[in-house]
Amino acid sequence: QVQLVMSGGGLVQAGGSLRISCAASGRRTFSNFAMGWFRQAPVTERDFVAAINWSGGSTDYAGSVKGRFTISRDYTKNTVYLQMNSLQPEDTAVYYCATDAAYSSLVSGRPHYWGQGTQVTVSS
Repeated sequence: QVQLVMSGGGLVQAGGSLRISCAASGRRTFSNFAMGWFRQAPVTERDFVAAINWSGGSTDYAGSVKGRFTISRDYTKNTVYLQMNSLQPEDTAVYYCATDAAYSSLVSGRPHYWGQGTQVTVSS
């Protein structure tokens, strides 16, 4: 009974920035849940991008995005964000947010709840 609604995808030129959002709703909020981001390019597997634990005190990033992407969460709005800077064409993918009670499930790529996905396209 947790729904994740995503927004903020779009088209951007190489070197540009985007911020995508994921808002949680339902009988329960994602309070005390870890949150994360994944992405999937055409004919590829869904890959881990970033994760943040329930308190916001711990984060993990894929090596390909470390130093360029930042994950954060707003407890007032029950929303997690992914700020993407210095975007490159290889970042083009459908991005998904996800949540789970276990932080390790986010990092390992096996979360329980998923958003619907949003397309991010980076042109060269």
